[in-house]
Amino acid sequence: MTAHAVARLDELPPGTRKIVEVDGRSIGVFNVGGRLHALRNTCPHQGAPLCLGTVGGTMADGAPGQYVPAREGEILTCPWHGWEFDLTTGRSLVDPARTRVRAYEVTVDGDAVILHA
Repeated sequence: MTAHAVARLDELPPGTRKIVEVDGRSIGVFNVGGRLHALRNTCPHQGAPLCLGTVGGTMADGAPGQYVPAREGEILTCPWHGWEFDLTTGRSLVDPARTRVRAYEVTVDGDAVILHA
């Protein structure tokens, strides 16, 4: 795995993303509440540019008939067909054991955002 400086930390305030090219791969780097995450920019369903999708939340278990919002800012929805992925792990919300997107480690060195890919 190689380390790549892909942005300055001030370029990625909480709630934002940056799509970068690293060794021929398109990768989205996201700031989720001050924590940095990176996913491959390809949906496993039909190859959509996943990281261009919307970032939001999901619903948690509640009493019957009640919807409880949860994980706001941590769920990435594919722009083509609505498949949902956990930004923190790359796993699908529907079938997390079998469907996922490649996730990459992201660290900070000084004010540089470092992607390990």
